[in-house]
Amino acid sequence: MTEHPGLTHDDVAAAAARVVAAFSQTDTEAYFVSFSADATFVFHTEDRRLEQRSEYETLWQSWLADGWRVTECQSSNQSIQLLGDTAVFSHDVKTTINTGETTMERETIVFHRDDTGSLLAVHEHLSPLPDSLESR
Repeated sequence: MTEHPGLTHDDVAAAAARVVAAFSQTDTEAYFVSFSADATFVFHTEDRRLEQRSEYETLWQSWLADGWRVTECQSSNQSIQLLGDTAVFSHDVKTTINTGETTMERETIVFHRDDTGSLLAVHEHLSPLPDSLESR
């Protein structure tokens, strides 16, 4: 097993920026390559936890088939907590899709550096931003 130094703020910020950029461009390949195969997902819009990346990929493909596309995604109020080879990234995210609908949500992504040195997201949690906080 190869030793890798703990994560840095810059490592996590760059990984999170890649996720946000890929999402904002509806870039399926670039988006999902940022997640481990066994990543889990909790979305307030879904009735259950998605237990692996492939479940989310199937859901994503159904959205695309319905004509869904992201037209803008803005990240703000970012926070990074470093925990050795794991880090918690949280932020407020404003997303606009091609229908003109805009959502304001909070998102947490847990990143982990694996034994190969790759930094991948292993969990994502999305919840609505309370109305009282949307104006900040």
